Amino acid sequence: MIREAKTEKTLRNLEVKFERYDLVICDELGYVGFDKESAEMLFNHLSLRTGKKSTIITTNLPFTRWEEVLKDKVLCSALVDRLCHKSYLVNMTGTSYRIKETRKIINNK
Repeated sequence: MIREAKTEKTLRNLEVKFERYDLVICDELGYVGFDKESAEMLFNHLSLRTGKKSTIITTNLPFTRWEEVLKDKVLCSALVDRLCHKSYLVNMTGTSYRIKETRKIINNK
């Protein structure tokens, strides 16, 4: 969505809307890697919300592995710093909900 807005030269309009959302959820961050431009756009958009609005990020990766996905050590460090400032970190362990549901289905057959 961000890339398309940049291509269509409507990026600033998207940024204004993005800043106004009460909550933004980035689900499964790290599932797909970012190229340099995409990582920078993600950083810029999430930085717009820092200290203003709520953002939830889900990931299976610890912060120490985010650099593998974002491919820029400095940008990664700055993003983690902004996201963690005045944040609640919830570390969930155990079997995933999807795996539990799949096991229930298999066991009921």
